[in-house]
This record gives sequence, structure tokens and C-alpha cells, in this order.
Amino acid sequence: MCEGEKKGRNFTIKAPAKLNMRLKVTGRRPDGYHNLVSIMVPVDLFDRLEIRLIPEGVTFSCTGLAVPSDETNLVVKAARSFFSRVGKAYGASILLEKRIPLSAGMGGGSSDAASLLLLLNEALGNPVSQEELHETALSLGADVPFFLACKPAIARGIGEILDPISDWPEFRYVIVTPRIQVSTAWVYENLRLKELTRNEYSHIKTLLRENPEAVTRILENDLESVTSARFPVIETIKHLLLDSGAVGALMTGSGPSVFGVFSSSGQAEAAKNHILSRNMGDVFLVRKWERESIIQ
Repeated sequence: MCEGEKKGRNFTIKAPAKLNMRLKVTGRRPDGYHNLVSIMVPVDLFDRLEIRLIPEGVTFSCTGLAVPSDETNLVVKAARSFFSRVGKAYGASILLEKRIPLSAGMGGGSSDAASLLLLLNEALGNPVSQEELHETALSLGADVPFFLACKPAIARGIGEILDPISDWPEFRYVIVTPRIQVSTAWVYENLRLKELTRNEYSHIKTLLRENPEAVTRILENDLESVTSARFPVIETIKHLLLDSGAVGALMTGSGPSVFGVFSSSGQAEAAKNHILSRNMGDVFLVRKWERESIIQ
């Protein structure tokens, strides 16, 4: 057994969603990925993971929204990758309570995978270093490393180079997820940029240093034109959020979720209630969230 392993009990962890406040594609790579610069913020819309250590093997079950339970599931992949990294015979029984909409641009699957890595490492007495956790996370997906640190950050490369942002403004966000799913791979395959963005990282650093709240003036997502051309409801939701008092609105990730930024909780609550009455999809009122502890 690992030194410090906590046996005979269940462990739980929250897995938050994220919003892309800005997403600019800066280059195409030979391996098929795209380089980007993005401002990413974790928010308090959560999945929940519960594990129990077992002698060997990985079992997986899910409540709430339905997800695959076979080897294609990113949580199962994360568990197997972690135990392979540890190099000893361990196993886990995993329960996922799924609330973050699937294929919605909020990184739910990536968050679940990263949160499981953190939880397994803690439960087994931290046998894996932070550097190794980051390597394992990146092998699972470009967004997964962001959810290890789980703080507002500027993401570069394919998303794995992270520059934390301190003193992020206390905005409120109303997220609307229409009842459609979008493939991230399909969006990138159909992305046609006439001109790649230059000096994006320096631009964002300068802006945030001078006035973090000014981020609402540069809400932009290069992927939005692809997704909204296929699903015009995205533009409809953006206009609805702006008409409801948002200081800015944007699609997050590859979509189709759209969020509005609000400067007060009262305005955000009123907007949420108004949009709920329009039956546009799932509606969430959230704020920034940062992980303070692993096991809950």
C-alpha cells in the first residue's frame, strides 16, 4: 500500500465547468491541433465524483445526465492512466453525478477527468508529483490540465500552458445551453480563418494588468462563427442575454452554450428568470469558483 493511503472510506470531489471569456486561434499544428490563446474561468456549476478504493480494476457508474460507461469515457481513461502511472495494483469504484451538459463547450468531461486524477492522488497519499499529474492530464485532453489548477488563467499552446490570473472580477454569469450537442472536432475541422491572431498574449496581459473588468470589452471567440452558422439559435441567445442587461455575451468553447456577463447578482437573477420563461434550453446562474481543497 502507498504510504498515507486512506483506506475504507469514500472520497468525493467537485468538478466545475469553465467559461472561455476569449478564445483566439493563433496557429495550426502539424499534429492536427490548433494553438490558441484563451481566457478561461472555472465557475460553480458542478459535476460530483465519488470514489472508493478497491484492490484492482475500475468500475464506473453515473447518475444524472447519461454518459458512456465503457472505455471511451474520459473518467475511466483517467483512472486507468493514473494507476498505470503509479505502477502498482490499485483500483477504484467510481460514481459520477453528472450535471454539466454534455458537448456544451464548458469542459465537463475534461473537468471530471482532472478532478478524478486529483482525488485518486490524494486518496493514495500523493504518490504522483504535480508535474506527472500535468503530463497525465495533457495525455487525456487539451483542456484537462486547466482543471488541475482550477483558477482563472490565460491558456496558451493547445491549452496546456497556463498563466494564472489573480484578482478576477466578481462577475455573475448566466449560461444558456440549447438542447443540442456540438462536436469540438467538427468545429475545428470547419474552422477557416483568413488571418491568424498575432500578439494576443501580450494584448491580454496588458489589458488585465491595467483593468481586469475591461475584459468585457474584448469578448471574442474564433469558433463562434462556425457553430452559429450551423445553429442560429446561438445568435438568438446572445441577443436575448444582451437585451436582459448583460454587459457582454459570448459562446464558450466550441459551443453551443452561451453566457452573459452581469455586474450584479440582482441583474443576473432577473435575467435568468426572464430567459427561463423563453424555453431556450438549460439556464444556469454562476460565478467564479476556485478549488480550496481536494477531498470534500
